Amino acid sequence: MVGALAIAILGINLLTGLSGQFSIGHGAFFAIGAYTTSIAMSHGGLTAYSSLPLAAMVSFIAGFLFGWPALRLSLVHLMLMTWGLSLALPQFLKLDALQKWTGGVSGVYLDRPEPPQWLNLNDDQYWYFVTLVILLGLIWLAQNLFNSRTGRALAAIRDNEIAAAPMGINVALFKTTIFGVSAMYAGVGGALTGLLADFVAPDSYSLFFSILLLVGAVMAGIRSVWGALIGSFLVLYLPASLPTSLAFMPIGFMALAVVFFMPDGVMGLIMRTYRRYAFRKKNR
Repeated sequence: MVGALAIAILGINLLTGLSGQFSIGHGAFFAIGAYTTSIAMSHGGLTAYSSLPLAAMVSFIAGFLFGWPALRLSLVHLMLMTWGLSLALPQFLKLDALQKWTGGVSGVYLDRPEPPQWLNLNDDQYWYFVTLVILLGLIWLAQNLFNSRTGRALAAIRDNEIAAAPMGINVALFKTTIFGVSAMYAGVGGALTGLLADFVAPDSYSLFFSILLLVGAVMAGIRSVWGALIGSFLVLYLPASLPTSLAFMPIGFMALAVVFFMPDGVMGLIMRTYRRYAFRKKNR
């Protein structure tokens, strides 16, 4: 579950940390990935392995199409648009007309495939390694994107969109594509979470879940690839370690502390400390 949530948080890092766009609706793309997998398995006859690429593709298309009209919006209006999406989609999934496909309020149970016998692994171990392989592959992809010409173009758009356009950067194409890529990451995370939990339900992908993903990304480091893992640990384990009535209080305090003392997140603090140590060691 840490790996699946880290994939979704990594998508937010790509969108906000790399391109400067803002979303509090990634729980909706998370749900699109989960329900695409569910419908593909229960109605399309696909296996879990073939439904994962389909979930990635559908989420990318949804993100790209959503990002295109958002090009004309300011940061505040984009936030409101994603906020509206995260509120509307769970209610849309509950419609009686879609109950055959989505299960309505009750949700849908997934039949996760058993591990191959020749691997000699139990179910949890096998899906741990499946999630780990997908996570490492997507981290490698994100790391290369950050360090590529495309990443530098997106950083230029983030820093000064008006100045980026005369430099030959197709702002519209880059912004919509990275929105699609970010949605794809969220969709893959949602698909894996549905498979790991054997269940998808619309109330699992509420506005609060979207905000929680964003908070995890900010606390860990919005411009860090590996920081997504730290954010996932915080989001998954910190609320679970306390009574229900206090579950999200420490996350609120930690978010405030990060804003004041670690603006670039936990990973930013770690990297600054490491560079300071390396500099002192070099100059001894």
